[in-house]
Amino acid sequence: MATRPPAHPCRRANAGHIASEDLKGARAIFRRIFPILLVPLTGCSGVQSALAPAGEEAAAIYQLLLVMVIGAVLVWLAVVGLLLHAARRRKAPWTEEQAGRLILFGGVAFPVVMLLALLAHAVWLMPVIRPWFTQQAPQPEMIEVTGEQFWWRIRYPAVDGMPAFETANELRLPVGERVAFSLEAADVIHSFWIPVLGGKMDMIPGRTNTSSLLPTKTGVFRAPCAEFCGTSHALMAFSVIVMEPADYLAWRRAQAAGNGTRGSEGERLFAFHGCAGCHGIRGMTQAASLGPDLTFFGQRQMVGAGTLANTVENVTRFIRNPDVVKPGAKMPAFDMLPESEINAIADYLVGLK
Repeated sequence: MATRPPAHPCRRANAGHIASEDLKGARAIFRRIFPILLVPLTGCSGVQSALAPAGEEAAAIYQLLLVMVIGAVLVWLAVVGLLLHAARRRKAPWTEEQAGRLILFGGVAFPVVMLLALLAHAVWLMPVIRPWFTQQAPQPEMIEVTGEQFWWRIRYPAVDGMPAFETANELRLPVGERVAFSLEAADVIHSFWIPVLGGKMDMIPGRTNTSSLLPTKTGVFRAPCAEFCGTSHALMAFSVIVMEPADYLAWRRAQAAGNGTRGSEGERLFAFHGCAGCHGIRGMTQAASLGPDLTFFGQRQMVGAGTLANTVENVTRFIRNPDVVKPGAKMPAFDMLPESEINAIADYLVGLK
């Protein structure tokens, strides 16, 4: 049988040089790509991240995620290890006994034990992830949240002698206290989700779902609608402000009392142009019927259910033509009004603090 002559030393040197150049090129490509791969990690913290929990339920979900990821990595390492072990060169073929042990321990025992452990941990966490609050005593406060296209109607019940009241697009909660939610939808399916506090719950027309959350950190967070609900689904969110209990009670008392009249030009124009026909301001007008309640509107973080920052310029822009800012909004445009009147109304609303 003919044998292949040994490679020339120059050829071996060239091959080594090429391999070295390929390695350098791969390293250069990795250095360029690695920062891009880190970009998604910028979403792992902030006011709308489930990976930065600020509530008891969200912390349990985060713990479950970490355990599942670790379990998946262990399973992956075991499978890759088995593949490498099976593919390595052997002097003698595997015996039936060796193959049987490999299948028994690597293909049956390890995955069964691992999956059972992950399942047991998930079941153990379920009461925390979705607590059954109706069995608790005393009963937590029940806040009614209704999803509408494309905003959030929020009703606080009467407690401790304070009357019930309604607000919109901003939810305030006391830290360290469990709060329950009665969730409804006025038109289409929406989904109630505060990522930093807990999991999702669908809001279905004609049905009332319940959920509860226990905030553990103060701060301002963002809660998007998690179910596609129409043209401005991506522009439907609400702010969540978790406060100290004493500050929360003071806020509730002020909200229940409402705003007082000021006799400003913006206040007069608000009534003259029929804004009070859809929007209510406690202490000044009838309760809100079609649109969001605007009591203490100036305290809110955002305009248009999380669409714009709450500034006079943005409120003016929204009043002039809301459909441009938020496609599908049911509020009619007021671009026929003089600019001075729109500015006066916007200045009045932002001043409701």
